[in-house]
Amino acid sequence: MATLRFATAFVFLLSLLHAFKVSKCQSFIGINYGQVADNLPPPSETAKLLQSTSIEKVRLYGADPAMIKALANTGIGIVIGAADGDIPALASDPNFAKSWINSNVIPFYPASKIILINVGNEVMTSNDQNLMNQLLPAVQNVQNALNEASLGGKIKVSTVHSMAVLRQSEPPSTGMFHPNLVQMLKGLLSFNNATGSPFEINPYPYFAYGSDPRPETLNYCLFQPNPGRVDSNTNIKYTNMFDAQVDAVRSALNAMGFKDVEIVVAETGWPYKGDSNEVGPSIENAKAYNGNLIAHLRSMVGTPLMPGKSVDTYLFALYDEDLKPGAGSERAFGIYKPDLTMTYDIGLSKSSQAPSMPKTPATAAPTPVSPASPTPTPVSPSPKPVSPSPKPNKASWCVPKVGLSDAQLQTNLDYACGHGIDCSPIQPGGACFDPNTVASHAAYAMNLLYQTAGRNPWNCDFSQTATLSSNNPSYNNCVYPAGGST
Repeated sequence: MATLRFATAFVFLLSLLHAFKVSKCQSFIGINYGQVADNLPPPSETAKLLQSTSIEKVRLYGADPAMIKALANTGIGIVIGAADGDIPALASDPNFAKSWINSNVIPFYPASKIILINVGNEVMTSNDQNLMNQLLPAVQNVQNALNEASLGGKIKVSTVHSMAVLRQSEPPSTGMFHPNLVQMLKGLLSFNNATGSPFEINPYPYFAYGSDPRPETLNYCLFQPNPGRVDSNTNIKYTNMFDAQVDAVRSALNAMGFKDVEIVVAETGWPYKGDSNEVGPSIENAKAYNGNLIAHLRSMVGTPLMPGKSVDTYLFALYDEDLKPGAGSERAFGIYKPDLTMTYDIGLSKSSQAPSMPKTPATAAPTPVSPASPTPTPVSPSPKPVSPSPKPNKASWCVPKVGLSDAQLQTNLDYACGHGIDCSPIQPGGACFDPNTVASHAAYAMNLLYQTAGRNPWNCDFSQTATLSSNNPSYNNCVYPAGGST
């Protein structure tokens, strides 16, 4: 009896530790709050919305005092920004930097949890040589002002870069910065390294898909099953573009000797609509990209070059910005509407973190057709057969086929967990965590998706890498759900 009580207590302790780990792991999910709009809800309502989600960080492009104040005592981390136009004064006048900190930080901190100050946005690819040269002195003066206010160890300072700072990104192992930017980046990276502040980057698979609108590229961008792309230098098979882009940045940092500088994804997202000549915008694609990205981050798998941890990632964006210039897609990145309802559900709400992802989320770019031609059918990674077989009457389980690579199994795992199922049993402390192998975890997740998605033959397809079995794969306390009659 004592042994049983001890075992029960131990399992309970594991459950608590697992719950704590899961609750803490949301800290890597942030969101961008742009304000180029005339229809945004009051800051207080936005603060309440954020508190109802698993989002734990919000990035402002400026330092709106009303929004910063509204986030006081919420525990939400706040990133604020100094505008590009402030950089010359920040660089040349330390007193201006002190005044900036005194106006935008001191009145609100620590009640408002300011964690990072971005000086400028994508300055290094602005082609403004004067501004580029002034960026490092501006960053240093802001840091010095924080130090004088005894906040140097509590609030970090950095700047945000576009992917255009890379001269090369494919394959990821060859990632390198543009030679014309290397010297200036070296100074900024030395600052990042010395202060522990992150190197911030804006990867957008959406834009990469626009230049290569093939169905297989779309699935690669949306974390959907795809053949993958092998880095010939490392033999690593990448199954999604997000990991490939982030690892290209990692390679570029490593090549310059900055292996310890952390990467933060300051922006990434997918528009849900756009102009008729734009490739890729749709509700289905936006939901698939953002939803599967969140599932990938929550899996804690990491990237091939940074395994076992998730990169802090700020989704773009909280709301549409209806006054933004440019293509229609520029005004259609909002995950929430100004009335605080969801544009589409990707599991951010604390009350429902497991949305039902679309069965066919990948809406491929249409093949050019004449105006009289019908709209092409969206591409599906697992198309329904014309005459589907009936659902099995006996208990059946969906299992991976023999001989699959770990890369393919990982793709299936990410795909399944990204479709609204409960993958907590294969996380640390879960009943099916051991054996801690991608094959075991993928098998559990693939079967659970099959069982919850309708138990149709096409629900156990996974790009022809899965099969139905009448043998129950359950073991020990790990129970594989099954439908049908036993």
